[in-house]
Amino acid sequence: MGPIIWLIAAGVLALGELLVADMSLLMLSAAALITAGVSLADIPVWAEILVFGLASLATILAIRPILRKRLLQARSERTFDHSELTGMNAKVVEPVTDDVQSGGMVRIAGELWSARSANMGDTYSQGQSVQVIDIDGTTAVVWGNN
Repeated sequence: MGPIIWLIAAGVLALGELLVADMSLLMLSAAALITAGVSLADIPVWAEILVFGLASLATILAIRPILRKRLLQARSERTFDHSELTGMNAKVVEPVTDDVQSGGMVRIAGELWSARSANMGDTYSQGQSVQVIDIDGTTAVVWGNN
């Protein structure tokens, strides 16, 4: 019966982590899973509690700082600068014109962007390859690849 209780506790703690989102309850959930595994050996309840306490300390003091550091690094690396798109090739998804209101759509690096042509009167048909020369707000300004 002990392993089932520890598994339920691990599940509840993992769900609680969704609300807190600071990885402390996740570490306690991992400790409960460790304790569930150890309790399969039919150890006394006091030993299960001791294992849970030690596993909790180990995960919170050793694993949590490493995970938080990696998460914060991943967040800081996700910065995006629109200037990175300048010079990239794009594929026309909807016909592109020079009209600011309904210029068309292009796919740049797998993402859809509204687009307009750089020169007055230029139009680009669906499937045509174009190059991004500027980003104007949320609109890619494109030029035809010849």
